[in-house]
Amino acid sequence: MTAITAAATTPAAHVSDGSWLTALVDWSVSLMEVIGPIGAGIAIALENVFPPLPSEVILPMAGLTASRGTFTLAEALIWTTLGSIVGAFLLYGIGAVLGLPRLRWIAAKVPLLHPEDIDRTVEWFRRHGGKAVFFGRMIPIFRSLISIPAGVTRMPLWKFGLLTAAGSLIWNTIFVLAGFYLGEAWPIVEEYTGILQYVVIAAVGIGVAWFLYVRIRSLRAAHKIRTESVQNSPT
Repeated sequence: MTAITAAATTPAAHVSDGSWLTALVDWSVSLMEVIGPIGAGIAIALENVFPPLPSEVILPMAGLTASRGTFTLAEALIWTTLGSIVGAFLLYGIGAVLGLPRLRWIAAKVPLLHPEDIDRTVEWFRRHGGKAVFFGRMIPIFRSLISIPAGVTRMPLWKFGLLTAAGSLIWNTIFVLAGFYLGEAWPIVEEYTGILQYVVIAAVGIGVAWFLYVRIRSLRAAHKIRTESVQNSPT
């Protein structure tokens, strides 16, 4: 491994020492070394499709590699943004293939879910989809998942592509520049991003817990009403 790869192993080990995640990050760095900025684009496209791949590690490695002259800063930004767009469109395609009828069918089969939950979510996305796609590209986890409802609702391809490119360019630029200017000290930025990711995960967990609480309580209330109705009905 070169010095660049060695620099990658420290933050990767911080994420998951000796794990498959470390191996994937090492692979992505090697890809940049072998085929240049296109490798960075491929790695980020995969990160979009497979969210456990940490963009906050891959992107600074692209900036660090650019600072060492393997390719230019502009190439790093262009190819990582193109990779983000390609990955987002792949997930958009999954959402389009699933479609609303299949999602409603799946919701009907999942305990505590109703087809109406899907309808409300889709309706919300139809009203706020543009903002959701743009800002979602700058939020861990959601930066990948937000492409699926865009596909389900068949958001116009030009609009989805433009919003994805704009949001991705902002997110990518922050981390590529961190790697470019901070060098091996860029993990400072990764630590703060890790905090943001934990906040997002905690918020999602609280939201899911609240949904389950409300849904279970409503089901119990409905069951109680049915039971009392049966007991009070004339025989």
